[in-house]
Amino acid sequence: MLNWFNNLFHLLFPETCVACKRQLQHHEDLLCLYCQHDLPYTNFHTHPTDNPIAKHFWGRVPLQNTAAYLHFSKGGRVQHLIHLLKYKNRPDVGEVIGKQYGEQLAKLPDWQTIDWVIPVPLHPAKELKRGYNQSDTLAKGLADGLGTAWSRDILVRRTYTESQTRKGRFARWINVETVFDLIDPEKIRGKHLLLVDDVITTGATIEACAQKLLAIEGVKVSVVSIACVVK
Repeated sequence: MLNWFNNLFHLLFPETCVACKRQLQHHEDLLCLYCQHDLPYTNFHTHPTDNPIAKHFWGRVPLQNTAAYLHFSKGGRVQHLIHLLKYKNRPDVGEVIGKQYGEQLAKLPDWQTIDWVIPVPLHPAKELKRGYNQSDTLAKGLADGLGTAWSRDILVRRTYTESQTRKGRFARWINVETVFDLIDPEKIRGKHLLLVDDVITTGATIEACAQKLLAIEGVKVSVVSIACVVK
């Protein structure tokens, strides 16, 4: 009876691909197979210490592994997905994409030692306005795919900062240098942490967060974003 009702519901209100609006099949989730095939994947996770993201942070902060799922381009499908996630009340976009990427990472030894997945935090005022932190949804999906834990109660943002969108690298760094803090340092002592953000551009936010985490003895930090501007 429940299956019959579900089938009727999907017949009357079919789910469509968020990129092309084609009706999704039962085995498809969020994106149709055509759009999934055409996404600009980076494959950075297969070379986690020697890829454009890793090189971007060389000499800035010592990271264990780095990766981004997709290349970001203005006006492209990836920007549309990020826009849905951040501004159109679609937290499911983050969870689904995060889980897909987490399942890929889980197959590689470099990513199998993650103890905690940590989202880059939003200030409470900004999160209240948006309704959720998009990085939380990514962290939840990644943790699910990796088969590990995630927490939004380890790293917090104390200071409300201006939007980073139109700032250069130095201005971004000044904007976030002192805004993050740790709630329970003992919880992460000696742990391997996966720090998660939606898009990496200059890397200033990631750098500021990673330095806070790395101040705790024995902590190792890896970084993943769903998209990156870095080539």
